[in-house]
Amino acid sequence: MSDMQIQQVLAQMRAMSARAGAESTAVDPARGEAFSKLLTQSLQQVNAAQQEAGDLATRFTIGEPDVSLPEVMVSMQKASLQFEAATQVRNRLIAAYQEIMNMTV
Repeated sequence: MSDMQIQQVLAQMRAMSARAGAESTAVDPARGEAFSKLLTQSLQQVNAAQQEAGDLATRFTIGEPDVSLPEVMVSMQKASLQFEAATQVRNRLIAAYQEIMNMTV
């Protein structure tokens, strides 16, 4: 992976991080809407990344000249990392829910 591609990925990650911080304060957190909205948007981004990776892989497979193998691999890795992060968030939410349910009142 070239230095330029690494810089582009880092810039995208920074932009997503800044956007997530701005969105979390945009809605009243007391009602839980900020978290719900952020979670929904995150899942939509994961879905979009997976669809884009699949589309690029299909285009590369059929031999389109404007799609390169490194581009396909980077896209697939991004989608994989996003899916793994979403899975980890889900696992931690389930663990937190189970811990709360096991508390004695």
